[in-house]
Amino acid sequence: MQAALEQRKLTLLQQLAGRMDGELARVPAVEEIETSPADSASNRTLNQLELEADEHKQAQLSSVRHALAKIEDGSYGLCDNCGNEIPFSRLNARPEAPLCIACQTRLEKATAALR
Repeated sequence: MQAALEQRKLTLLQQLAGRMDGELARVPAVEEIETSPADSASNRTLNQLELEADEHKQAQLSSVRHALAKIEDGSYGLCDNCGNEIPFSRLNARPEAPLCIACQTRLEKATAALR
């Protein structure tokens, strides 16, 4: 699992390299130069989508780093919420999973209820 997590971390860092300059500054995917209003709107939309994709990659990277830290401290494979073991099949499918299936399901239901 550690090798898979290290590889995922490397991949995410490579994808983010050159795109991010610190946490908030980002190189826009499309330069917003003086163009028609429709082109400007399209450029802003594309840049917003790129920003959201980068934020998602940052969140994934954070999850991978958390899992690697748990390997280091010996708590890898234990649910962050209840402390029970996370089934191997779940970790095999998603090595950075911080929660067991029961706790993840409860979290998703609680989040859906808030919407």
